[in-house]
Amino acid sequence: MKLQEISKSLGISCESDLEVSGLNTLKDASNSEISFLENKKYLSDLLTTKAGAVFVTPDLIDQVPIDTIALVCDNPYINLAKCSQFFAPKIIETDGNEPIIGEDTIIMNNVFIGKNTQIGLNCRLMSGVFIGDNVIIGNNVTLYPNVVIYRDCVVGNDVMIHAGTVIGSDGFGFAHTKDGKYIKIYQNGNVIIGNNVEIGANCAIDRAAFRSTTIEDGARLDNLIHIAHNCIVGKGSILTGQVGLAGSTILKEYVVMAGQSAVTGHLEIAPFTTISARGVVSKSITEPKKQWAGFPLMEHKSWLKLQAKITRLLIKDNK
Repeated sequence: MKLQEISKSLGISCESDLEVSGLNTLKDASNSEISFLENKKYLSDLLTTKAGAVFVTPDLIDQVPIDTIALVCDNPYINLAKCSQFFAPKIIETDGNEPIIGEDTIIMNNVFIGKNTQIGLNCRLMSGVFIGDNVIIGNNVTLYPNVVIYRDCVVGNDVMIHAGTVIGSDGFGFAHTKDGKYIKIYQNGNVIIGNNVEIGANCAIDRAAFRSTTIEDGARLDNLIHIAHNCIVGKGSILTGQVGLAGSTILKEYVVMAGQSAVTGHLEIAPFTTISARGVVSKSITEPKKQWAGFPLMEHKSWLKLQAKITRLLIKDNK
């Protein structure tokens, strides 16, 4: 779309005929993409952005790079949400090529495969599997009953996904107005799953708002795990039952998260970190090879000492 057409539909003054290809973050946007700045925490990203245009508030006009068009508005996040709909792909493709199926792949009854999809060699798709349009699946992949893979997602080689798991559902993205209404931010990215990954039953891995949610090679996910939009699960990481990652969490390689532990959004966890059961990470962890526990989170040794002291106090009070 032309930028002036987008701006007109949003009630923003702009006469540029820039051809816009999509939306992206300030860090990753190209000169044909639109980005936004709502939180001044990311002002440094605005100063170096390559975006063709950026939604900004009036007080930040002077901070926009000279080669970037400032789309001045009171609510950048709401305008981004409205703009996201313009670039949302079709829910269902009605035109396109029939799927390409590799040799020795077994497809049971009641499996749906969308347009322009490719499935590799020696795969096994069990009853109830749904694969959307433009999906790429590698070799030696096993999809157990009722696995769902939404459009545009990518699955590597030697991957096993257990029953009921959903790959590529929409991330939880909404902008709310002053009167409490919620405007959907269309999730126009995808999910990329690397090689030699196993994902348990009834997991939900959300597609990215922009770019990709990524599960890297060798990761192992237990049952009932939620990975939110734009997360990166690093190489060889292990996530056990009921782990939850909020949006844009980055786990470096070989992170271990025990049952019911969680990470709040936009944080980074150092390599070889272990989060004990029910631990909640609310700040980025920069030191590798440490174990953490509790909420508020603390080093595991300190948490054990704290529990011991609390126990002694309780015993003393009961005497």
